[in-house]
Amino acid sequence: MEEKKIDIQSIIGFILIGGILLWMLYNNTPEETDTNEITTEQVVPEKKDTETRTPEIQDNRPSNDSTALADAQRRLGAFGYSETLPSAQGGTTTIENDLLILKVANKGGYIEEARLKNFKTYDSIPVYLIKDGNASLNITFSTTDGRTLNTENLFFEPELTENNGNQILSMKLKVSDKEYLEYRYAMRPGEYMLDFSINSEGLTGVLNSSVTPVLDWKLKGYRHAKSISYENRYTDLIYEYDGEDDDNLSGGDDEEDDVSYIAYRQHFFTSILLTDTPFEKAYFEVENLVEDEEIDTVYTKTFASSIPLKLKAGELNYNMNWYYGPSDYKILNDYDRNLDEIIPLGWGIFGWINKYLFIPFFAFLSGVLPSYGLAIIAMTIVVRIVLSPVTYKSYLSQAKMKILRPEINELNEKYKDNAMKKQQETMKLYSKAGASPMSGCLPALMQIPVFYALFQFFPSAFQLRQKDFLWADDLSSYDVIAELPFTIPFYGDHVSLFPILASVAIFIYMMMTTGQSMQANQQPGMPNMKFLMYLSPLIMLIFFNNYASGLSLYYFTSNLITIGIMLVIKYVIIDEDKIHAKIQENKKKPKKQNRFTKKFQEMMEQAEEQQKKQKK
Repeated sequence: MEEKKIDIQSIIGFILIGGILLWMLYNNTPEETDTNEITTEQVVPEKKDTETRTPEIQDNRPSNDSTALADAQRRLGAFGYSETLPSAQGGTTTIENDLLILKVANKGGYIEEARLKNFKTYDSIPVYLIKDGNASLNITFSTTDGRTLNTENLFFEPELTENNGNQILSMKLKVSDKEYLEYRYAMRPGEYMLDFSINSEGLTGVLNSSVTPVLDWKLKGYRHAKSISYENRYTDLIYEYDGEDDDNLSGGDDEEDDVSYIAYRQHFFTSILLTDTPFEKAYFEVENLVEDEEIDTVYTKTFASSIPLKLKAGELNYNMNWYYGPSDYKILNDYDRNLDEIIPLGWGIFGWINKYLFIPFFAFLSGVLPSYGLAIIAMTIVVRIVLSPVTYKSYLSQAKMKILRPEINELNEKYKDNAMKKQQETMKLYSKAGASPMSGCLPALMQIPVFYALFQFFPSAFQLRQKDFLWADDLSSYDVIAELPFTIPFYGDHVSLFPILASVAIFIYMMMTTGQSMQANQQPGMPNMKFLMYLSPLIMLIFFNNYASGLSLYYFTSNLITIGIMLVIKYVIIDEDKIHAKIQENKKKPKKQNRFTKKFQEMMEQAEEQQKKQKK
């Protein structure tokens, strides 16, 4: 049953992608609550003396209780000492700056709560990346007395200090006052990134060096967006390996060597573990938790990473970083650690177009215009104007083919029994007239990189999150003009207006450019192009109903502008009578063939001659 399910989903995905590409080809060419501006600029506070604060924990038992110590050592060996300290009663320590608040638990020494101060979910709840046990960090290690222990079950002693505005939290899992395993957190003002290190001191004779400790990091991603299935589409595990290569995992498991960072991206928010010295090996696993939009409404995916930690001279010594913050291209890119690859901007040329063209240009427009919706419209206008020469070339080619259609029909009738001769004479006509059926397709193919880049850009643009425009309350999610009392498969339980407008505009544009001559150009054995003309807008309507309304706004505006450009080209710029006269004039002139055309024609003539000999 599982294999069948996967096959059906693959077929549906293929049909949707095919519809999008066909549309691109025929087109010739997913409440504002964030009131605080985000900045990665570090504010340098006034220098002050280092201050040490140890969280107060009420101690109800004496730390020198020999009976308690003996009992703990029977269970935990040398680490039984940690259970005689005040921190063994539990509790948390809070560190925070103007962007982020973290609560670190004594038990396990890991973050039990991570909240972003400046953001809310779709239903106005604070954004938590970690809460209520949805994440864990554990080191499994062996001791020289044959025990296997897990740090998540042991108690760390906290010590919080402040130095020049930086908060430093030391969590120590102690064997004695001078022997311990330490998690060290350092938080700076104005940053989502904090330093993190795992070090041991004096444990050479305690840790079993023949068994490699293993670090396990797990996180179950909370839902933050209006559509959990749409959010889940952009929820992935991303990792960098071999210094600069990166890969992603949306389901299943994988492993890689020399891993520099591991990111659990939850669409617009990301948790990242970075290391100064690449991990020699890391194992990854991702489980999808969303099968039904109506039932699975809390979590998106479960992420798990398992990392062997090599001992160095019998001790642990790893310098790392944690990042808990938005999946914002500018913020991540400013760290200069290839974290921009976490944003799904597209591979190859599509990603380059987004990074070096659309992202900086959109940032400029959104900075000078009063709303993000107007910035989208302005960028659309500029893109269409830049691509208008390509549109002109395409329409000119269509005009030439339309004028030559009667003569091509004559050739088809004259040589209906000789396909090779018909092809040869048709090519001669094209050559003399300076026309080519391919010249209309090439401009459309040239525009595909731009369209696909924007298809990746808008669903990944963090700036659009919870920004309203007209009837859309969030340009990063779908707009709603009507709620349905039932759910339509693949469409959803709501009606979005922007996709409807975009689909209507696409249909009108296709009617203008291909509708009139579509049936006349129909070739035997080829798909019914008129059917595809009706199918493509329908696919777009269904597909975009759950996509970002900013993307639908772009396509709607783009097609409106393209329709306007086509009308200007048709009625103002291009004169079909002049084109016809020029074609007739070109046909009278001797046409110098290039080497390729000449060689191809010779091959056709040789083939025709061979065919005649075979008939004789």
